[in-house]
Amino acid sequence: VQLQASGGGLVQAGGSLRLSCAASGRTFSTYNMGWFRQAPGKEREFVGGRTWMGGSTRYADSVKGRFTISRDNAKNTEYLQMNNLKPEDTAVYYCAVYACADYGCYIIDRSSFDYWGQGTLVTVSS
Repeated sequence: VQLQASGGGLVQAGGSLRLSCAASGRTFSTYNMGWFRQAPGKEREFVGGRTWMGGSTRYADSVKGRFTISRDNAKNTEYLQMNNLKPEDTAVYYCAVYACADYGCYIIDRSSFDYWGQGTLVTVSS
């Protein structure tokens, strides 16, 4: 599976960006997708994810109410809509997926992501 993230850039605080993550190659028939980010000097952190079945979403507390994950299964593409961006959102954002089956497609397991995109940089100026 190859993941291509795009949409990063420079934005002022309070602005919005939408990141995209397109999956290609030998994609799984069912998989959960998610987003992570890594700020300079910090560890990578979970931003949010969306399940294959049911479309349930899970977000980090720091982005709840501001970020929204959606996906287009027909295009094998996931989106991260980021609104009301803050300088502390500055980071390299990564999309990730993992194959799921049965009940596993109804929940997000942050530790299961094993395919990663190359990352896209989001810079929020104050």
